[in-house]
Amino acid sequence: MLTDSPPGKGKLALFNESDRITTLLLPPPAALLGPTQLIAAGMQTGKAQEVRVGCEQFLQSLSRFYQVSPCGVRVLASRPLRIRENWSNELFGDYNPSTLAIRVWMRTAVKKDITSFGTFLSTLCHEYCHHLDFVHFKFPDSWHTRGFYQRAGALYHYARGTPPKRLYWASTSGGLWRIDWPRTNRG
Repeated sequence: MLTDSPPGKGKLALFNESDRITTLLLPPPAALLGPTQLIAAGMQTGKAQEVRVGCEQFLQSLSRFYQVSPCGVRVLASRPLRIRENWSNELFGDYNPSTLAIRVWMRTAVKKDITSFGTFLSTLCHEYCHHLDFVHFKFPDSWHTRGFYQRAGALYHYARGTPPKRLYWASTSGGLWRIDWPRTNRG
């Protein structure tokens, strides 16, 4: 995963603030346990309606905790696949700040298999963190900063009940950072 390029001077201070915010206050575990289990059960059945109900409860619990406007969610079938001459890209989810809505896809693009629960939940948490950037932190944009990835990762591991991972970063050209996965996985 790569960070976004820093924006121009007009938004650079807010971009840097997003980069500095690496922690996220988390709700009581009971608030997410039931919805997370509903999502997992729905993923096992492959029924989008069941997954959507779990996602709605998950997002409502988070929005109540953060005291922000709730966001909608659409659980869609197969991920969109973009193919170019030398690469392809699957879209796992997205967030629209003008409609306060998340879209997540529950099937892979090529084989149409059900996405793993971990990948799906990680995507949902990632997109919800975009929502928080706009409605909680009041950023004019939601950048993929190191702080953003730390916040999304913290929410995911907390919701999943797995130990949090510290992300290690390696700088790349143009002011971008990438996650150093070998070092991150070693701890």
